[in-house]
Amino acid sequence: MKRSGESATDASLPALSERIVACRLCPRLVAFRERAAAAKRASFRDWQYWGRPLPGFGDPRARVVIVGLAPAAHGGNRTGRMFTGDRSGDWLFRSMHRAGFANQATSVSRDDGLELRDCYITAAVRCAPPGNRPTTAEFARCRPYLVRELELLDRAKVVVALGGAAHLAFLRAWKVLGRVAPIPAPRFRHGACVRIPPVTLLDSYHPSQRNTSTGRLTEPMFDAIFRETRSLLDRPTA
Repeated sequence: MKRSGESATDASLPALSERIVACRLCPRLVAFRERAAAAKRASFRDWQYWGRPLPGFGDPRARVVIVGLAPAAHGGNRTGRMFTGDRSGDWLFRSMHRAGFANQATSVSRDDGLELRDCYITAAVRCAPPGNRPTTAEFARCRPYLVRELELLDRAKVVVALGGAAHLAFLRAWKVLGRVAPIPAPRFRHGACVRIPPVTLLDSYHPSQRNTSTGRLTEPMFDAIFRETRSLLDRPTA
């Protein structure tokens, strides 16, 4: 039986990615992402902006799935790849590289040679939202994409949620899949680690500029998340 949002053409991650890139379900997000792509930021005036929804990317046999919130208007919406070309991505890929999940510590464009190792990056919402705040309806319209990714990434053992919105998006997608989850649902807390068979959910503050510039999230704190991720992969019950 097909689940909501599942299509006969979504038999693989590349096929699902094609459907995501073509999505126009949210008029507000379509208008904002295309307006940002047309106006551009002065420092990126020579770029041809992506201006479309972003699919996930990484190792299709990944045991680690990282869930973020949404692309940045002049980051992923410009480059066409999650966490690429913005300060959040600078933090993320440095930590991932130090933990051995990425072959390099930088991510500036889709053709920069970045390769993820045993890891896949996705998001709760696929278009850049105004003020980085998707609406409840926009989260809901994007949910089937995350559900299908989680279904296709059937080797996953650890899910790293970057921020409370990603934490909640994962739990709701997991429920759609009919998987068992704790009752009451676990609350988001940086460093929280909860077993939700067959995966372990690990929470981290999002590496947003607001969190990193205020010291709410430091590089040692973020590195600790990925060390714990590596440790969980090495445990037979993770």
